[in-house]
Amino acid sequence: MNLSVSTLRLRFLCLLILVGLSGVRPLRAQTDPMIGIRENTPAVHAFVHARIVVRAGRVIEDGTLVIRDGKIEAVGASLAIPPDARVWDMRGKTIYPGLIESEVKIGPAPVRKGGGRSGGNEGPSSQKTATSPAHWNPRVHPQEQAVEWFNPKDKTYQTLRQMGFTTALLVPEKGIFRGQSVLVNLRRDDAEQAVLQNPVAQHLAFERAGFRESTYPSSLMGSIALVRQTLYDARWYAKVWQVFRRNPRSVKRPEFNPALEALQPVLDGRQPLVVEVEDDLTLLRAEKLLKEFDLPHALFRGSGYEYRQLDALKATGRGVILPVNFPQELEVTTPEEALNVSLVQLQHWELAPQNPARLAAAGIPFTLTGSGLKNRKDFPARVRQAIKAGLSPEAALRALTETPARLLGVGNLVGSLEPGKLANLVVTDGDLFDEDTQILDVWVDGIREVIHPEPLVEVRGRWQVTFQPAGRDTLRFSLSLKGKPSRLTGSLKHQQTTIRLTKASLQLQELTLVFPGDSMGWKGLIRLSGSATDSLIQGRGELPDGTPIGWAAERLAPYRPETKKAKKPGQKPLEPARLTLTPGAYGREHFPEQPTDVLVQGATLWTCGPQGILKNSDLLIHRGKIAAIGQHLEAPEGALVIEARGKHVTPGLIDAHSHTGISGGVNEGTHAVTAEVRIGDVVNSYDIDFYRELAGGLTVANQLHGSANPIGGQNAVVKLRWGASPEAMKVKDAPPGIKFALGENVKQSNWGDRFTTRYPQTRLGVEQIIRDRFKAALDYERRWEAYRRLSKKQKAHTAPPRLDLQLETLLEILHGRRLVHSHSYRQDEILMLIRVAEDFGFRIGTFQHVLEGYKIAEAIADHGAGASTFSDWWAYKFEVYDAIPYNGALMHRVGVVVSFNSDSDELARRLNTEAAKAVKYGGLSPEEALKFVTINPARQLGIDHRVGSLEVGKDADFVIWSGNPLSTYTICEQTWIDGRKYFDRKEDLEMRRKVRAERTRIIQKYLAQKNSAGHAGQSPRRHR
Repeated sequence: MNLSVSTLRLRFLCLLILVGLSGVRPLRAQTDPMIGIRENTPAVHAFVHARIVVRAGRVIEDGTLVIRDGKIEAVGASLAIPPDARVWDMRGKTIYPGLIESEVKIGPAPVRKGGGRSGGNEGPSSQKTATSPAHWNPRVHPQEQAVEWFNPKDKTYQTLRQMGFTTALLVPEKGIFRGQSVLVNLRRDDAEQAVLQNPVAQHLAFERAGFRESTYPSSLMGSIALVRQTLYDARWYAKVWQVFRRNPRSVKRPEFNPALEALQPVLDGRQPLVVEVEDDLTLLRAEKLLKEFDLPHALFRGSGYEYRQLDALKATGRGVILPVNFPQELEVTTPEEALNVSLVQLQHWELAPQNPARLAAAGIPFTLTGSGLKNRKDFPARVRQAIKAGLSPEAALRALTETPARLLGVGNLVGSLEPGKLANLVVTDGDLFDEDTQILDVWVDGIREVIHPEPLVEVRGRWQVTFQPAGRDTLRFSLSLKGKPSRLTGSLKHQQTTIRLTKASLQLQELTLVFPGDSMGWKGLIRLSGSATDSLIQGRGELPDGTPIGWAAERLAPYRPETKKAKKPGQKPLEPARLTLTPGAYGREHFPEQPTDVLVQGATLWTCGPQGILKNSDLLIHRGKIAAIGQHLEAPEGALVIEARGKHVTPGLIDAHSHTGISGGVNEGTHAVTAEVRIGDVVNSYDIDFYRELAGGLTVANQLHGSANPIGGQNAVVKLRWGASPEAMKVKDAPPGIKFALGENVKQSNWGDRFTTRYPQTRLGVEQIIRDRFKAALDYERRWEAYRRLSKKQKAHTAPPRLDLQLETLLEILHGRRLVHSHSYRQDEILMLIRVAEDFGFRIGTFQHVLEGYKIAEAIADHGAGASTFSDWWAYKFEVYDAIPYNGALMHRVGVVVSFNSDSDELARRLNTEAAKAVKYGGLSPEEALKFVTINPARQLGIDHRVGSLEVGKDADFVIWSGNPLSTYTICEQTWIDGRKYFDRKEDLEMRRKVRAERTRIIQKYLAQKNSAGHAGQSPRRHR
């Protein structure tokens, strides 16, 4: 008897409800009182004849898995089935451990206008109020708990279960110190039972506001400084409370700070810290911070760029939570579009999918996360992309099961299918990473959720089909159906003819078949539909001419699915690395060699030292130092000899005011005083401008904070060692410095109408805030001196002063241990800062720009400050209208040490011709003019004992020029630092060819892939 479609659907829905609730225990918290008769049905299940992946690399091809009361009881090849178990025949199916998602960002529901809460996650908001103590900075809220925002009915968790995830780490999504994560099992309800561990870790990210926003910090260096100060504050907080608890009667009770309280488990090693980084250099910065505070129990939330720093990452010994948000689209369809895509972007498109494989090959523990994807449903496709790029399926599975379980400290609960662990299972109809595989069921805590329902009847296999067309004999033919239930394929065999089915589909119990009837004598398609059971199909159909027919099919043999070994989903060997020390153009695969001996012969040497200019002379280098200068020097055996007759050699040029190679913002412009921030924290060794400046003979740069504050941030003096790490670029013995600024910028008169509230808003206020902060530093010093004078016994009963990184920096200035480099223009302000310095007993290192310095040159010289000025900039804003190009020469003539600086990535490539302007404007000798960009800036930076002139014993930093270095016709041919050749024009010309070839290769690879995927001719567009 045929059943109606509506009846079938009703039966099917009832069955789905029963199946979906299989193994469900009463959803009642353990502390709830019992009402009525208790329900105590055992939840015991035995999965037999399954392919069981116990863990990555261990597979039972035909095994049995038993779970009881939400835990795995037994697993093996041949097990006795418990008599109270429900038995599941799993032929043709594979059981995997439940997957673990290492990052799901979560936040509180935003407050609606008018009160109440609305749905959605917008991150925590920790504002200090009269009733809620909090950290002074709204981005510091480590006391926040992600568990407070967990709602198991959120659609995000349903999406995760559909992809096979049974466990997830929920992470606060906003802030710098973001708060504490919670690990949950992804049950559909019952939040109390879902929590596996709380809290798990503290989470940190270098979040900041945009430039010229009012909330501190607005730069990467500001964010790092805030993290550093907060960790020191947390240490101090623990100490003062310890002293108070010892002496509650005699010691003033400290303030309660929930943020600093929440960081104590991190500092004492009880709680791990997960640091989110935005690129590989920020990972190195984060590791430096972790070492500074001796925090070994930490992980990185990676960026996808880890392949650039594998050795450094491995040396940390830390694990990585790895996103798979590989770049998918490039705008390179037309040559014009491609001009806007850098080689760095092209390389990352090619190498990013290899990132997981390279970490696996290096032995670095990592997990995979879908966090960061625009659509989490793309996660399986991205994992398959990583596998095609060289990641083994075993490594991929390990990164989604065992490794996150171990790194998160729950390896005893989840991550593999072993007795005693939670019954978190994923049931599939094939290999987990095969594109055609479907996830059938997910079991969380032994509770089943059907993801892709299996059909009510099994129609795959061989059938004997008969149908009776009107006026014709009964036709018989065999029908073969195969494939997955959701994607059936098959064929008919009539006599000696095989007819491929055009369509075969099963909905509930209704089977539909479509196939061509030409070989049977009907031109067109024959359509059949019928109600199916496991052994019989009956229904009706229609011939191509519209004639109705009846048909039936009987099963020839029962369907027996084959348990076949899963195939490798397209994995290929890892491609040879196309990595250079710096990504993008002009990167080298290896650091420049340092020959033991180098002899430069027959050149004109501009020593910029006591020897002056030497014609037809030689320069001998030994192990990176200048060994001899003179004529007819003999080359040591094996020395590299450079024939330089007709050429000129100078010391490496030095830029006393540079902003090249600074990541995440040059200014921390939110506060008037930011002495705690450090350019040294954010050196960007990848900046292509370093290479371009090498091509102009530059070898040293003074990286300065911007001019947004009266007291800005600390500087960094670097050598342009292209390819070195940020730390390796720094000149280690350069005296530390700091940026001050005067004038329009710091009083914000040129910032716009929104910036009229930050003190100071006048030039008078600038002086007062500088004086106030110096006095605060002296008061701070006196408190520390008083504390240090205490005996050990007295210290045990006295709260120590708080370590203030800002005031510590100002004390270094007052004691002559840190140089002030002050942005300045007007004579009155320059004189003001000289008087402030002399009042507090220190000397200004340099006045930067100092465009009215010629008016008060004697005062600058008497004070002993240097002047680093522009060669001929003027009239670009009101306060520089009195600038003149003779400024440098006039100050030089009264005894000021003068340099010319760039303040520009571009101008820094031509400092030799900038120096020549002192010959034109002021009549200086060429030799003296060159000193403006060599020995004079070296003296200003306190590194003239190493660089700035060609003298025996100094670093072998020199430049070979094609002619007179002050000529606009002259070309820099070679630039050497520490006896290593970092720039060579001949090599550069060859590297240009290689850059073009590499760009072309990757673009063609990209276009070929898009073409094969059916996207040829389409130009992806960004949202603008």
